[in-house]
Amino acid sequence: MGKSHIVYGIHAVLEAIRSGKELERIILKKEFSGPALGEILKYCREHQVPYQLVPPVRLDKITSKNHQGVIAFLSEISYQPIEQIVPQLFEEGQTPFFLVLDHITDVRNFGSIARTAECAGVHALIVPEKGSALINADAIKTSSGALHTINVCRVPSLVNTLKFLKDSGIMLYAASEKGTHLYTEVDFSKPTAIVIGSEGRGISTEILRLCHSQIRIPVLGKISSLNAAVATGIILYEKVRQQLAALPAPEK
Repeated sequence: MGKSHIVYGIHAVLEAIRSGKELERIILKKEFSGPALGEILKYCREHQVPYQLVPPVRLDKITSKNHQGVIAFLSEISYQPIEQIVPQLFEEGQTPFFLVLDHITDVRNFGSIARTAECAGVHALIVPEKGSALINADAIKTSSGALHTINVCRVPSLVNTLKFLKDSGIMLYAASEKGTHLYTEVDFSKPTAIVIGSEGRGISTEILRLCHSQIRIPVLGKISSLNAAVATGIILYEKVRQQLAALPAPEK
């Protein structure tokens, strides 16, 4: 993220917070203290903004200016509340379709997934507050601008959010190479959320337990799994295929 997208210094960061600017994350030096700390942490908790306490050298690498122990990264997008999107979709008579990304940290992978999701008609991307790729200029570019179009919901707990979706009548499917059902066996005409995990750690056990089913893409080669962005595209477009197949046949 370029220097034009950061705000540094106690007063500048507090002004950004008070003026309503949306922040991607905040980093503070470990020894940071004083009245400003309480206001910054309160903002982070209320707006699900990740923050880190780091050695001063980390801040010095970002800017050589007088940062006073605090640097804030301005957000490239506006995050949306999933608690408002779900009832709104039902009220509009739409069938909710969500994509949940469990710790997808690679920026370009994230951008590619967002682009495919937008093209496939996904209503919202749901990402964790901590452990997700930064939505920076690289992510926006890789998404071909899709991140400015699709709803992105940043949540403090994926587990609690999935429980909310489940209680709202939304089917939860986890993409896993150990899945018991093929992705083509899923009925995507129902309200659905698909969970995609990172290539390294996969989907957490707690989230897998919450899902109604684990689905897999058959792999015939020696490599056991697909790139997360590729797997996402295959599953999302099965939903598109089913949606198009359900449309009335054109009159001849």
